Amino acid sequence: MAQESVDLSCDYQFWMQKLSVWDQASTLGTQQDTCVHLARFQEFLRKMYEALKEMDSNTIFERFPTIDQLLAKACWNPFILAYDESQKILIWCLCCLINKEPQNSRQSKLNSWVQGVLSHILSALRFDKEVALFTQGLGYAPIDYYPGLLKNMVLSLASELRENHLNGFNTQRRMTPERLASLSRVCVPLITLPDVDPLVEALLVCHGHEPQEILQPEFFEAVNEAILLKKISLPMSAVVCLWLRHLPSLEKAMLHLFEKLISSERNCLRRIECFIKDSSLPQAACHPAIFRVVDEMFRCALLETDGAPEIIATIQVFMQCFLEALEKENKQLRFALKTYFPYTSPSLAMVLLQDPQDVPRGCWLQTLKHISELLREAVEDQTHGSRGGPLESWFLFIHFGGWAEMVAEQLLRSAAEPPAALLWLLAFYYSPHDGRQQRAQTMVQVKAVLGHLLAMSRSSSLSARDLQTAAGQDTETDPRAPAQQLIRHLLLNFVLWAPGGHTIARDVITLVSLSGVQHPSTHFCCR
Repeated sequence: MAQESVDLSCDYQFWMQKLSVWDQASTLGTQQDTCVHLARFQEFLRKMYEALKEMDSNTIFERFPTIDQLLAKACWNPFILAYDESQKILIWCLCCLINKEPQNSRQSKLNSWVQGVLSHILSALRFDKEVALFTQGLGYAPIDYYPGLLKNMVLSLASELRENHLNGFNTQRRMTPERLASLSRVCVPLITLPDVDPLVEALLVCHGHEPQEILQPEFFEAVNEAILLKKISLPMSAVVCLWLRHLPSLEKAMLHLFEKLISSERNCLRRIECFIKDSSLPQAACHPAIFRVVDEMFRCALLETDGAPEIIATIQVFMQCFLEALEKENKQLRFALKTYFPYTSPSLAMVLLQDPQDVPRGCWLQTLKHISELLREAVEDQTHGSRGGPLESWFLFIHFGGWAEMVAEQLLRSAAEPPAALLWLLAFYYSPHDGRQQRAQTMVQVKAVLGHLLAMSRSSSLSARDLQTAAGQDTETDPRAPAQQLIRHLLLNFVLWAPGGHTIARDVITLVSLSGVQHPSTHFCCR
């Protein structure tokens, strides 16, 4: 790496001298010398870009104080601009000099200079000479009109693309696929320039009528990367178009979210919510096609981690954010529920989509029994249009964690005999693969624990150790067993609702954490 750095510095000095010679003399000899060295100079530019893209603007000028002079000399050399990919690579290098958030007038001036040079490059091969003569006659210097020229070119192209989108099948007025592809290719190095945003948006929203995608994959990748890194801000409609037209970009956005969640040292539910909302995925998921891809990636993560509580909690937070976005977009569903959950019972999905907090306390038992009945029929009787079996119904149910919390609260705060329908719901939530006999055994075990807990709630004093013993958590049973996870869930809810429970909450959580796998709520801070 050190040797490469030395070699690049030597090459830099060599080409700086060459460009100075070519710039000062325009004889036939210098033109011939330029043409002989074009291929080598392009290779130097490529290496230069690889080095520049790893630095910020300040670091670049610390290492290469005259980089602006070198690039300027190259940009005003018509032979270099006309050769192969040199023009494109020069644009890439110039974009590396831009300060995304200029802190002082020097950085702002540099940004304006870069925009002017970029405008020159884009216009030089077509009408630079005529424009220069005209503006010079009016008394304007290039630095004055190039930024405006770029902005006007972008607005003109964006307007043409919008007309192209509206023209539909009017082939005489439509922009050719080749030109659309070319435009997307030209935009790649310019993505992060604020003035180019309207053109990027227009390209994303403009749909052609060809059977295959005509915009360049590099364009989609560059736009997606800039969105994920917050280098550009596009309307949600454009982001949705990007993820609908280029599946790898949507997948990368999901992986980017996973990486942020994993790399964060301590995730509380509110922090997870911030990450999810910041990703724009819940808003984009209002389109069913995007929702189903996102949901499928959550499903894969859940299967790969054997139903990790952290993943379940993340799915539930995402679902809350998604429903909020859906409500903001439209009070009534634009798409049928079946398009979001195609393999589950529509009646079950409709019930689960209710906010549990909107259900009056007096209706809790009736609503929970209804959910249990629909789930049980879908799982055991395969009615109501369910084609995915127990796993599909369970995957739908875990999206809405509020219902499981409501079941636990209803069981713990009622002195009546625990309803079998509610016991079944909790048993299914924690072990969807169990058969009827196994699930019935779990229900008997949970019912016994509930009896102990309700008896303890009437006790004048509570201790974490007694509570653990009453719940059977001090035995050598496998802490990962579904029944044990369910009981830990009840323990945590018990200390929330039992009189005096808050005084032993910390001790109970410590004992639960030491005993094995925790419920999602013990993995994260409180909201």
